[in-house]
Amino acid sequence: MWARVRTAQHIGLIAVALLALAGGSAWAQRGPGLPPSLGPGGPGPQGPIGPGPGPGSAPGGIISTSPGLSLMSPGGGISPPSSTITGPAMPAQVVPLPTAAPMVPAGQVALYLNARFGRDLPPITGGVVWRIFPDKPDNTGAFKMLREEKTSAPTFLLPAGNYVVHAAFGHAQATKMVQLRAETVREVFDIPAGGIRIEGKVGDVKIPTSQIHYDIYRGSQFEPGDKRPLAQNVVTGDVMLVAEGTYHIVSHYGDGNAVVRSDIRVQTGKVTDVTVTHRAAVITLKLVGDRGGEAIANTQWSVLTPGGDVIKESIGAFPRVILSEGEYRVIARNEGKSYQHEFKVITGVDSEIAVLAR
Repeated sequence: MWARVRTAQHIGLIAVALLALAGGSAWAQRGPGLPPSLGPGGPGPQGPIGPGPGPGSAPGGIISTSPGLSLMSPGGGISPPSSTITGPAMPAQVVPLPTAAPMVPAGQVALYLNARFGRDLPPITGGVVWRIFPDKPDNTGAFKMLREEKTSAPTFLLPAGNYVVHAAFGHAQATKMVQLRAETVREVFDIPAGGIRIEGKVGDVKIPTSQIHYDIYRGSQFEPGDKRPLAQNVVTGDVMLVAEGTYHIVSHYGDGNAVVRSDIRVQTGKVTDVTVTHRAAVITLKLVGDRGGEAIANTQWSVLTPGGDVIKESIGAFPRVILSEGEYRVIARNEGKSYQHEFKVITGVDSEIAVLAR
């Protein structure tokens, strides 16, 4: 009983360490072994979960999901770059394992591994990172990684003993305790994972990649608990691999107040395409002495809500700020004097706001 408790604690410690490692970077389409494109497949989630944009969203912000692509090609895992899928994924086909006795050195045992999306689902044939750890920490209390492989179905030759095997597919993962004695061991890991791919729009116009980024959180925005991001600064078009479940997306258009939040549902083996529609516009500010005059340099700017909350501060002759639809007040300061102007932002209407220095 105590041995089982200790083993569970060790697996938990390893998993926590690996989660922290994975959380520091955005595992996406450019991750190890993941090809640059995926073939079209069956339908994805039917739409966002919950009432839509939550607290802090841009007014009227919209988030929608479209039929997903399939991560499961017929008889395989991730599709190669040029392939397409014309129908639903075929039943699971476990990657064949060697039947002949391998040439194993004395004192070692062969461990064959492969991963699949789940029972009765196809194997994952790319993008999995395998790590082997001892089942007990060293003298410093740390679990030192013994081996790492990035092939779809690796074979490890290890001394007889107990090990913890960790399989990571993007942010989705699985961990098992494995006992190696004398006979060859074969283990299949179930990793129920899917993908998230996001793009932002204003109306029908796609937002340039350089102007928008996304943060992804586990669970719904309306649930209490850990609100640390799973991934930050995710780029448009990247495919984030995550475990099946509910996720909370925060879309940041520019560095002003154009923010949209909502929940989505990720299904095993499918890429959920998410389109975030912002109700916002790009506003350029300038301080002039006369209407139609040249902008005055070295001007300090503050953009505020009607209630006086500061949204953006900057310095320059032509600062640009992306604002959600609504009414605003801007204060321009130059050579010890302040000038104010009220203006309105209309979705999709990029404007230049001239403040008169008088």
